[in-house]
Amino acid sequence: MDLFKIGFITVSAIDLLDISVVTFIFYQLFRLLRGTRAAPMLAGMLVIIVVSIIAPLLRMSGLSWLVAKMQTVWLIALVVLFQPELRRILIRLGQSRFIRYLYRAGEYRIVDEVVEAARMLSERGYGALIVLVRDVGLKAIIETGVKLEAEVSSALLTSIFTARSPLHDGAAVIQGGVIAAARCLLPLSENPSIDPSLGTRHRAAIGLSEESDAVVVVISEETRAISYAVGGMLWQRLEPDQLREELMRLLGGR
Repeated sequence: MDLFKIGFITVSAIDLLDISVVTFIFYQLFRLLRGTRAAPMLAGMLVIIVVSIIAPLLRMSGLSWLVAKMQTVWLIALVVLFQPELRRILIRLGQSRFIRYLYRAGEYRIVDEVVEAARMLSERGYGALIVLVRDVGLKAIIETGVKLEAEVSSALLTSIFTARSPLHDGAAVIQGGVIAAARCLLPLSENPSIDPSLGTRHRAAIGLSEESDAVVVVISEETRAISYAVGGMLWQRLEPDQLREELMRLLGGR
């Protein structure tokens, strides 16, 4: 919808929205870069952008060609010369409330899927090991298993640990919002104070939690009990709602 005209230029609602968004982006960039050596370059880029808009409207083909060539040079120079500032901008964006909200929403969905899988596996008497990676990556562990890179769902987790599944031995590892791999080998804890009645799955869960900050959910095939290990400690016989509360605290509260 056209709103008004400035000479021969027609301005629509979309144009105003477009200008507002671009202005907001440049304002935020200026705030982040103010006081750094990148600020003058940002101002120079803004001038080039304004000229690149005006030149075609005034049919100044020579200036349009020159500005187009300069834009390429300025963009390359921005990336090459100001990597620290760009890194700082990306870090700030990643720490924004909106991004953190999206990240936590994804974490909460994964928790719900894991808890539902734990409930179903417990009811059916299937043993399972589900590793939830936090800050410390587990590339070496993932490489011991079968890579999946699949969306986290309770149905898939349940099918992985059914007795007839070729992937049911070992652990499923959830990293980066996906089931990265299944049938992964975990290190067994050698802590002599561990209850001798604990089986291999529980020792493996404790062992990995001793070497990383991962949270490892365990379902016992013998007792159907749901447990989890973190920081070398094992928390046993949880109800699904209790597991959800603990995983929310450990994963969503970071």
